[in-house]
Amino acid sequence: MQLTKLRTLSVALAATFAAGLAATSASAAPVEGDVPTFQEFAATTFEDLDGQYIVNGDEPEDSKGDLRQFYDAMVTGPRHVDAESLIINRVNGQDDRWSQAAVGNLTYCVSTKFGADYSRVVSAMAAGAGQWEAASSAVDFIHVSTQDGSCTTRNSSVVFSVEPTKTTQYIARAFFPSTSKSGRNVLVNAKSLYSAGSWTPSNIMAHELGHTLGFRHEHTRPEAGTCFEDNNWRPLTPYDSASIMHYPQCNGTSDDLSMTASDRAGVQAVYGS
Repeated sequence: MQLTKLRTLSVALAATFAAGLAATSASAAPVEGDVPTFQEFAATTFEDLDGQYIVNGDEPEDSKGDLRQFYDAMVTGPRHVDAESLIINRVNGQDDRWSQAAVGNLTYCVSTKFGADYSRVVSAMAAGAGQWEAASSAVDFIHVSTQDGSCTTRNSSVVFSVEPTKTTQYIARAFFPSTSKSGRNVLVNAKSLYSAGSWTPSNIMAHELGHTLGFRHEHTRPEAGTCFEDNNWRPLTPYDSASIMHYPQCNGTSDDLSMTASDRAGVQAVYGS
């Protein structure tokens, strides 16, 4: 999730495939309706500290090859789907989700490299996780504090790590269940997390943890009318412009990024109540 200025790269019929809320200035995007070349697209896509490319605001692509696949899918793929809100990511035609056993044991560490902000990030993670856990008793995020001193993606004692960013490009970003272990981290800019206005730290982290459960940005649906990402998803509930997974800047109707009844119904549809 990024901070302020909405920036998009447009494909044909003005469908956007790289919507982000950029915190820093960037080179100008192509004029609406133009299709940027892959080289143009790659040049304006933020490359994270570990070599991943951040697309759709807070979703990582692991390599230049993955970024190319993302680009090709956006340029050649269909622009619309039948409208049926919370939506789940799809990989190879299958829902991108955890097994029932795995979703009940989502262990994580919080890096002590957050320094003075460590306890605040621990609290924000617990509060964000608690929102999904309250919606579905099958979901259980477990903080393994004994691993916080060695909290990286290489730590095999936890499912994922929570680590500080080395950039102010975004507030936080996450991963999907299908992501390999080497890419399973939630990166957080702690200073931005606690200075995001009406977006509370709990709600921001709940948004990111929604991705870790497999849920996509709600604003990729055609009803949003902007910020299109792709069609690799399946609807779980009717479109919800106030969803916690819907950027307010993308024609969303929530000003605080809070969880809705539709969000709770969506997670229950995947993992049970």
